[in-house]
Amino acid sequence: MSDALAAYDVAPDAMGNDTLSVLQGARLLVPVLAVLGEVGYDDQGLAHDKTSDMSTVLMRGQDGRLALLAFTSTESLYLWNPQARPVPVPAAKAAEAAVQDNASAMVIDVAGPVTFVVEEADLRRLARGYMLVRLDDRFAWAKPQD
Repeated sequence: MSDALAAYDVAPDAMGNDTLSVLQGARLLVPVLAVLGEVGYDDQGLAHDKTSDMSTVLMRGQDGRLALLAFTSTESLYLWNPQARPVPVPAAKAAEAAVQDNASAMVIDVAGPVTFVVEEADLRRLARGYMLVRLDDRFAWAKPQD
């Protein structure tokens, strides 16, 4: 995966589909963070967590669209947030989670070293189990037979 991202970094316009075709078979780390639920207070009036939930992380872009964050390694995850807990999932499952959360994109390695974005139609196809395949000089999406 790191070779594909490095090639994309050098020539993003030419290597986007090549990078996506490698990414679709990768295991990604989706960060989850604890989110405070209810707060309880003891006899001294000090606050204590009563409940907390684990939540995936969505980022809102400048254009207002949501994106699920995913990472290719623990190193790239910790560049973003050392407190995040990584949950390993296949790329298609991460894309499925993004679509279920009404995200328009999935941002891979948001803190670098190379950031890659899967957007809109590509995200939905990946989430539905389609595979991006090379056909001579072009790429096409195909649905594998079950």
